[in-house]
Amino acid sequence: MLAYESIPNLPTLFFERASKFKDTPFLWAKSDGRWRPSTWKQVAERVTKFAYGLKQLGVKPGDRVLIVSENRPEWMITDLAIMAIGAVAVPAYTTNTVSNHRHIIQDSGATLAICSLAPLSQRVMQAAEGSDLKTLITMEWPGSLPQGLKLHGWDDVLGMAERAKGITPTALAEESKAIKRDTMAAIIYTSGTSAEPTGVMLSHGNMLCNVMGAEEFLHTLPGLKEGEEVFLSFLPLSHSYEHTVGQFVPISIGAQVYYAESIDKLAQNIIEVQPTIMTAVPRLYENMRAKILRGAAAVGGTKEKFLLRAVELGSKRYEDPDSLTLMEKIQDAALSFLVRRKVKQRFGGRLKAFVSGGAPLNYDVGLFFLGLGLRILQGYGQTESAPVVSVNRVEMNDLTTVGPPLMGVEVKIADDGEILVRGELVMLGYWNDPDRTAETIKDGWLHTGDIGELDSKGRIRITDRKKDIIVNSGGDNISPQRIEGVIALQPEIGQVMVYGDKRPHIVALIVPDTEWVKDWRKNNQKGSGGDWQSLLDDASFEKAVRAAVDRANAELSIIEKVRRILIAEEPFSVENGMLTPSMKSRRHIIKQSYQDRLEALYGKG
Repeated sequence: MLAYESIPNLPTLFFERASKFKDTPFLWAKSDGRWRPSTWKQVAERVTKFAYGLKQLGVKPGDRVLIVSENRPEWMITDLAIMAIGAVAVPAYTTNTVSNHRHIIQDSGATLAICSLAPLSQRVMQAAEGSDLKTLITMEWPGSLPQGLKLHGWDDVLGMAERAKGITPTALAEESKAIKRDTMAAIIYTSGTSAEPTGVMLSHGNMLCNVMGAEEFLHTLPGLKEGEEVFLSFLPLSHSYEHTVGQFVPISIGAQVYYAESIDKLAQNIIEVQPTIMTAVPRLYENMRAKILRGAAAVGGTKEKFLLRAVELGSKRYEDPDSLTLMEKIQDAALSFLVRRKVKQRFGGRLKAFVSGGAPLNYDVGLFFLGLGLRILQGYGQTESAPVVSVNRVEMNDLTTVGPPLMGVEVKIADDGEILVRGELVMLGYWNDPDRTAETIKDGWLHTGDIGELDSKGRIRITDRKKDIIVNSGGDNISPQRIEGVIALQPEIGQVMVYGDKRPHIVALIVPDTEWVKDWRKNNQKGSGGDWQSLLDDASFEKAVRAAVDRANAELSIIEKVRRILIAEEPFSVENGMLTPSMKSRRHIIKQSYQDRLEALYGKG
């Protein structure tokens, strides 16, 4: 374990590790069909040059710098360079719309943006009009340039240090030591109950506390060796989970980081890279499980039977080790050779653990992987805690919990059942929102909005969510009120409730507008009246309602879009308990009536 109490900031952590590992490979990216490495020494030199270039462009301590890029070595170099000069990194999703970018640029007050591909730069340029953002650094020429915006190439900024004297990693490392742990390092924007994303201010100390706890956890994995581990980065680095766990945690243990080509090539990249540790959100594990089952079903016969039997016996062994009969134990041992060994090879053959975080892991998904002999450990956290609070341990892994708190983290349960968190990991606060900060952090305790309990071994079990937010299986926080508000503006829609917690995308329960139903019936020779119950099996009626949702989708971001719909059998009302007297939807009551049918939408096509 590193002596974290003596590390003042994240760049110092990096430079200390770089000085130890020097010429060994660190960051890998694929080009021209080959994986090509950058050594620790090379990365430190580029961080130094880029930091100097940012200074030359006028970036000062405390300035906010926007990063819009897919995962690649330049992402980490950019992030570290920004932090090394005391500035603040503002990561943004590559899937953001112009409107999303405009909000983040204006809210954060970013003065400079760094983009990779031309389409990403073009969206940022449109969003920057009329803002304080006047400088753009791009890795690919974006084409036309709006008036008043200065453009610099990535290589040109690196080259600004070539003619300067005394610009060395050693000099920058020494200079950056003056940055204190409580200095803001990043603003991570996350959606909540408000219509627009909210900026979470994270300090160097917030993330260092997380890294310390994560390193202590990693050392509990059998066979872990400093300087020999391999991570495969594919979750967006703009997500707080990947930003800390996929970036600074590998630095702490001297691991190599490979940047996946794309999510479509992830399976092939896993075989090529042979990662030893994989951190991901539940959606990835859901997709992997579905792919394995589809593949087995396509082959059929004995191979499919063997795989399903391996899952069955492995699951039984996890849930009750003493329940296996002698014959089942013999079968289980044989299946480890016939099935589990081959499955492990599909994941590179060196995997020590899957770590799942960012959203709740479905129990059956976790059980599937454990049944196949792949260790999967569920954790818990949120952006406001930098982000990891807890994670399960190998020796006491329980899929119904999210494990015990990390080192340096204190957890207690409030009188109303809310999970409270205290420690250096707790955010500085919400950017430009002191009132919300005061509501969320009280007496040093972060109020998570989640309801839970601590079991006899100190593991956290989450039982409910206090705040009304959907967390999809990709770990994205989604405001249902915003989506519902957009959809409800369509004339065809009377009421709507969206659904998608722990699921890969959003679906919606729709109550059609009775006046629109009357007109539709008349125009389509379907009788008269405003009731729609007799039209529930009418494909043309559903298509008309679907068209309204599709129009609303055009105003929503990718993660907010509604993929499938279910038309309700009756309106939400006070009488049936689906509305409060103040006309607010009672989601838990509506879900009780429709949950099975909403869940069934995920099995379609």
